[in-house]
Amino acid sequence: MSFSALLRSARRPAALSAAVALALVSGAISASAQAMMRSPTINMPSRVPTLNPGAAMRTPGPGSGIGLRPALPTARFSPNLQTSCSPPDRSASGECLRRPPQTADGGPDRETSNGGRSGKPKSVKAAQRRAPQATAAAGPNIIAGELVAELDGNLSPDQADALARRHGLQRISSQSFPLIGATVGLFRITDRSSIAAVSRRLAADRSVRSVQPNYRYTLQQSAPPAEGDPAQYALTKLRLPEAHRLAQGSNVTIAVIDSGVDLKHPEFADAAFDAFDALGGDEMPHVHGTGIAGVIVSHKRLMGSAPYARIIAIRAFGVAKKGGGPESSSYVILKALDYAALHGAQIVNMSFAGPKDAVIERAIAAVAAKDVVMIAAAGNAGAKSPPLYPAANPNVIAVSATDTRDQLLPASNRGNYVALAAPGADIFLPAPDGKYQIISGTSFSAAYVSGLAALVLERNPALKPETVRTVLTRTARDLGAPGQDELYGAGQADALAAVQAVASPQDGPTVSAAPAAGLPRDEEQHAAPVRELRPASAAAMATGDSPAEGGVRPAQQ
Repeated sequence: MSFSALLRSARRPAALSAAVALALVSGAISASAQAMMRSPTINMPSRVPTLNPGAAMRTPGPGSGIGLRPALPTARFSPNLQTSCSPPDRSASGECLRRPPQTADGGPDRETSNGGRSGKPKSVKAAQRRAPQATAAAGPNIIAGELVAELDGNLSPDQADALARRHGLQRISSQSFPLIGATVGLFRITDRSSIAAVSRRLAADRSVRSVQPNYRYTLQQSAPPAEGDPAQYALTKLRLPEAHRLAQGSNVTIAVIDSGVDLKHPEFADAAFDAFDALGGDEMPHVHGTGIAGVIVSHKRLMGSAPYARIIAIRAFGVAKKGGGPESSSYVILKALDYAALHGAQIVNMSFAGPKDAVIERAIAAVAAKDVVMIAAAGNAGAKSPPLYPAANPNVIAVSATDTRDQLLPASNRGNYVALAAPGADIFLPAPDGKYQIISGTSFSAAYVSGLAALVLERNPALKPETVRTVLTRTARDLGAPGQDELYGAGQADALAAVQAVASPQDGPTVSAAPAAGLPRDEEQHAAPVRELRPASAAAMATGDSPAEGGVRPAQQ
């Protein structure tokens, strides 16, 4: 054997050992307003007398919790905390479907996390961990050229502007959000860099804690139907006239995050409203926001689900383009949730949908921690849509839509996150300028359930959100396949069964798990006469059955 061969033979075990050692060391290290609308001719006698404006309402105050305060006799407009903007390049609303991560040119981005600049660079992986959602390119669910970033709370506005300039950005707005204990800024990309590249550079900055795209949200209404019934069939379906003998939403505050509401509509006369504009500007009231408020507090020609509830009307959706539907964004929705939580909302109605969004998920968790009931539209993207948010968040009650025949609205989303259903097809509602509309969508189903939640909380304000969910789902009337299903959830909501299942505080222990007490799935519901609304009182509550053991009342069928 030659000397070189002997040498190679001697080296092989050592090389193998080194490779094994290296392998062991490496292993160890290693968010569409889709509503259908048409304006019918109305010739209806007044069904309900004017409500008593002196009924006790809940009024918010800065930093207030949940307590009883005097009613607001007229609408009050709150000052805007910080102006935002609607970029001119927003498109008309569409389905909120997630897109695979890519750069603006459609290919992978190869820039480093510090953009090749000098200083103390951080690894690409570290920056990506701080910006887990920031690698997506602009698409239908992302507002082009905008980023939302959590900033060091000690930064002054001038320092935030300097931070933006360092990374080729313009600061649109920034403010402190007590709800999530963070300072969040909205930035626009001023050069041609991709969202992914700028996100990684920004996330690597010591003054930035997290970065994500500014996601787009759309209201959940559908296209106009071929025909519709202008009668309020939802009243009979939900057994609202009977339920209003026990509760009408008094002393309960509902935040409605939506488009602008026509507070001067006759249906809202003497209703208690607070208003906050999270967008800024002078946009006129919109059909969607006015309709959502009408589902809950109408009380002249129409009957709302909780006519004595107090509404915080938060304008968070505006028309970005002529001919397009109202849209909102991560940053504006965060402002809306922050305002609702700080001003005493007990229920938040979210009749909009979008993609899963880290900053909004964080805000919803914070709202849930304050024992606020959150209700959202399941979405109008149809059977093939992935889960939409915020409805798919486990802290939120997701509502699908049914029609006059108790069939699922074809556009309604479905999935195991759907909690229950409510009427949402051809709903007869107020529209701006004193007009009326027939409109469809899961938006309005969610609003009906928000009103039902207010009836439940009027009966017992101490109930936790999970108990309210239990009451609503266990008293629902089963539809579709027996038991829980992906179309109707637990079934169609039943207002009378829900309020009967909850004992008022003076009656004894609160309900913890209400039994199913709604109408049987095959029992026909007969039209109930519309009864006169009257303020909730001990006498009105006394018309119900005596409380059963544990504070649960049996349903009257």
